[in-house]
Amino acid sequence: MPEPLDVLALAAHPDDVELCVGGTVCTLTGAGHRVGVVDFTRGELGSRGTPELRLQEAEQAAAILGLSARENLGLPDGNIENSKANQRAVIRVVRRYRPHVVLINPLAYRHPDHGAAARLAIDALYYAGLRKIATTEDDGTPQEPWRPHHVLHYMQAVPFDPTFVVDVSDVWEQRTRALQAFASQFYNPDYDAEADEPETFVSNPEFFAWVEAQARTYGYKIGATHGEPLLYRHGPVGVHDLMGVLQQEKRFR
Repeated sequence: MPEPLDVLALAAHPDDVELCVGGTVCTLTGAGHRVGVVDFTRGELGSRGTPELRLQEAEQAAAILGLSARENLGLPDGNIENSKANQRAVIRVVRRYRPHVVLINPLAYRHPDHGAAARLAIDALYYAGLRKIATTEDDGTPQEPWRPHHVLHYMQAVPFDPTFVVDVSDVWEQRTRALQAFASQFYNPDYDAEADEPETFVSNPEFFAWVEAQARTYGYKIGATHGEPLLYRHGPVGVHDLMGVLQQEKRFR
């Protein structure tokens, strides 16, 4: 069994984590926390690149982010069903890594896969804690039940009122390099697109500018240069040390 992860990020596609919560991951790994990513699909329906290339890009991004683990479940892109078989696949990785915190896609987004991935994750995270659902490792070793203590949605293109905004100002350059590791998907001047690869919603420079604009918008709300919003799934958040939680001064009052 691998060493438990502090944080596990679940994502519909390779690059969702880098795009939406890559800065947060950088702050966590930079602080010494063990973070892993499990991508549900290989993104084989993408208009640019290939599934094989995206897996290579995911490995490059993982190194930049400082991940302790990254897996791909190989679920069908465009058809992320909330089936018992898919739930079991997610349950197995949750029980394998036993994360304290899990980050998941938002329920609302323009791409149907993202909401579907969120619903699959939500159900699987609950069922992972039930003792009468039996799962094993690849070698047949029985897994113990595990349910994470905290689950948060990261934001994609549809805004929500966040519970937390993480200051990612100091790691913005690192986060950008991780995202641009997916050169086939996002704007990267070094990528030579094939003749049959069209420009997409996310592959043009204007989208990259929008990504930074969103981060600056949420960063400004907390007095930072760049911020990433998160929505806590199960409230309220219990605290033992209120002053410790609120020790950071609020820049705008």
